Amino acid sequence: MMSGVLAAATASARRSAIERSRVSAASIHAEAARRAPRGAAFGAALRQPGINVIAECKRRSPSRGVLRREYEPETIARGYAAAGAAAISVLTEATFFDGTLEHLRRVREAVSIPVLRKDFLSTEFQLLEARAAGADAVLLIVAALADADLGQLLERSRELDLAALVEVHDEQELTRAIDAGASIVGVNSRNLSTLEVDTGTFDRLASRLPSDVVAVAESGLREAGDLRRLKARRYDAFLIGERLMTMDEPGAALGVLLSAASEMRT
Repeated sequence: MMSGVLAAATASARRSAIERSRVSAASIHAEAARRAPRGAAFGAALRQPGINVIAECKRRSPSRGVLRREYEPETIARGYAAAGAAAISVLTEATFFDGTLEHLRRVREAVSIPVLRKDFLSTEFQLLEARAAGADAVLLIVAALADADLGQLLERSRELDLAALVEVHDEQELTRAIDAGASIVGVNSRNLSTLEVDTGTFDRLASRLPSDVVAVAESGLREAGDLRRLKARRYDAFLIGERLMTMDEPGAALGVLLSAASEMRT
């Protein structure tokens, strides 16, 4: 059962999507038809040898408040791409993260690497919006979805050529994700009800991740050593947001982190 930020954000995002669909469904369908998402490229980018980072653009977070008062996601995304990010994540949720779909569009125009729409998605219209705005991938949070809804959204994502990063927080959610057919699984160490981080979650779930699934570690990643250790524990990629967004130059910070992680020995 959902509670806290997760429940509020999912409900708010769903209401907003329903309202938008009533006034802009035709234009979103038309814009989505003109796009050619590269969902396969998103998955491939995360499986590359070395340290693969999905670098995140977000202005605000529920746990830290405003991260950047002057927020230009396209500039940040260019810095990430230049530093060697495998992909870019863009928060589009408005209530808790000050995000918009326009942020996603601006990032899409600014970079050529794969782009993920990160939001609290629960409707097919939100998938269409993601495609229309230029996303190659979407986030699906298992804790926010019933099994039937998760399966339907995964199937519809594939039909739209969008990769799906399916987020889990514990063993039960991991089982549900695998049973639904997820091929990219994100293990989030942050409890979305309490906002507390438990990096032990990465180790508890590592041995349960199927070998054919792309595994992504999310939240609580601070140092190069964290990335190297988890790379050795089965994780293919790492989603990093606050650690970079609180720095004066997020792209430069990512470059330093990647360089340090690559130079370390396991």
